[in-house]
Amino acid sequence: MSVADAARVWTGEFRKPRNSAAQAKGSIHDDATAAKLGFKGGTVAGSIHMDQFVPGLVEIYGSRWFETGAMSLYFTQPTVDSEAVRATVEAGEARCRLTMHNEAGAQICEGTASLGHDPQSELSKRLAAQTPAGPGALRILAAMQIGDEHHDLPIRIEPEGHADYLERATEPLAEYRDDGVLPPAQLVHMTHMTRKAVLAKAAQPSVGLFGALEVEQIAGPLRAGVDYLARTKVLKFSESPKTENVCYEVIFTEKDAQTGKGGPDLGRVLYLLRFMKGSSPLWA
Repeated sequence: MSVADAARVWTGEFRKPRNSAAQAKGSIHDDATAAKLGFKGGTVAGSIHMDQFVPGLVEIYGSRWFETGAMSLYFTQPTVDSEAVRATVEAGEARCRLTMHNEAGAQICEGTASLGHDPQSELSKRLAAQTPAGPGALRILAAMQIGDEHHDLPIRIEPEGHADYLERATEPLAEYRDDGVLPPAQLVHMTHMTRKAVLAKAAQPSVGLFGALEVEQIAGPLRAGVDYLARTKVLKFSESPKTENVCYEVIFTEKDAQTGKGGPDLGRVLYLLRFMKGSSPLWA
């Protein structure tokens, strides 16, 4: 890796992230299911790619990034197991610009990162520009409503699961190993535990994948072995010729061991999930 002081550009090494969910039959990570939907193979979860940017962000912002750092990525092309990709971080006054490419030069994702909340983050700007889904346009997500909420959902990453993840992580930083700090991919995994509640009304069968992700650490670091409580809210629906899309946020607090209640907000994950129309009999 290298850091160009003049341009403040950090470029990582090519890494080969693994498709750790390849055994999840019927999901986008399963080779057979992905192939039926037109992909070249089971896809690597976009959240895993987030971790490749962290060394560059720590190079630029220091360890403060684990306390109040944010990252927002929009995925433009999926990757398959062990496909080599490289992350680039370009520092700016208000935010960093993030890009990732494979060895052929194809862009995998693009986004932004910052210290503190960024109202002009990659996902925020894209959501503002999206045309909302019109009446009757949704079939898979038709029963869901903007403003749907859930509260006090328990979420937690066990230390053993955290250690297992680090064994295959592309960037097993000391903060993760020694202090139990959760990398972005693990924050996404933890808050994704709310998915069953959020998408309870979504029609099945259907296959979804990450379209974009945003992680914001409000009062970190966030750690393995800690009980958190999450609340969720559906923010927007949109659609394309191939997908139905839902955006929702998950905000979480630490759970008080004595009262069982949550405290101040500690972090937030914003999801843009795409559901493949071709995976649902409602679009047959």
